[in-house]
Amino acid sequence: MSQQIKYKTYYDSPLGVIELTASDTGITSLFFVVEKQKNNVFNEILEDCIKQLDEYFQSKRKIFSIPLELHGTEFQKKVWNELLNIPFGKTISYLQLAKELGDVKLIRAVGGANGKNPVSIIVPCHRVIGSDGTLIGYGGGLDKKKWLLEFEGVLVQKELFV
Repeated sequence: MSQQIKYKTYYDSPLGVIELTASDTGITSLFFVVEKQKNNVFNEILEDCIKQLDEYFQSKRKIFSIPLELHGTEFQKKVWNELLNIPFGKTISYLQLAKELGDVKLIRAVGGANGKNPVSIIVPCHRVIGSDGTLIGYGGGLDKKKWLLEFEGVLVQKELFV
């Protein structure tokens, strides 16, 4: 049974402000926002999440071990759990993700579920790309997706060689 979201705080990432929410049992959301609000209410899970995000952005962590409480349909949860299998520094296509779930016809549904991921970065929806290698679809914006993939070593910054 899901717990009510009780805790919220903000994290200053290299990509901008991230709003984190949690229940008593896990992280419930991680979204990029424009600005911080003042209603911070911490718990141990949020403190651990901030520590793990610090380690990730300092290149000291590749796998998150924070408890999650994901709210969505059973299909969405199945997609989000499959995203957790994509290793740091790797990408897969929406088509590959649909195949992993057992049916290539699910590609549009997979894209929709990926776009509704409530816990970006930790549930690495940024690691899903188009079949032709293009960067498509990211709730935080394609600039953030590009930055995360460059940070993880998937993309090379071409601008440096122009």
